[in-house]
Amino acid sequence: MTTTRILALVGSLRAASINRQLAETAAQTAPAGVEITLYEGLADIPFYNEDLDVPGAVPPAAEALRKAVAESDGLLFVTPEYNGTLPGVLKNAIDWVSRPYGVGAIQGKPAAVVSASISPRAAQWAHGDTVKSLGVAGASVVESAHLQFATIGERFGSTHPREDAEALTKLAATVHELVEAAQGQFATV
Repeated sequence: MTTTRILALVGSLRAASINRQLAETAAQTAPAGVEITLYEGLADIPFYNEDLDVPGAVPPAAEALRKAVAESDGLLFVTPEYNGTLPGVLKNAIDWVSRPYGVGAIQGKPAAVVSASISPRAAQWAHGDTVKSLGVAGASVVESAHLQFATIGERFGSTHPREDAEALTKLAATVHELVEAAQGQFATV
């Protein structure tokens, strides 16, 4: 049996981020035969610049991200909302993996978005901008796998998301939908 590999990219770089905790919890819900890896190193990637994106001279951190995305079967983006949109580090990652345009590592890759915010709006603007950016970049956005969490400061302020039965159930459902899309792609290849 082949392992389905999902790569999770978290838009918050803070070690104790609730968004990171949600990604860790999603990884814990993965069924047998599915491996979810949280990508480390987004902070090391320079801002996308076509002058840096030269064959044979791509910055090592950007090349490592492209390789990780290319080797994955699906992508899970977990985003907070910074000033009404997705964090720059997540947008930068999307920019790097979308190049070269039309054949970048993200091309056709199933992707799901989980957003979380302290506001009651559940990071809906960041969520929408991430979905839009992924679609334009060439990912295959799995609409049925999207998930949003509101008021996370209150909800997860004193407990980890893995201790919240509803969060576990919803994250497991998101992972299931993303895995189904990734495995469905195997059937058509």
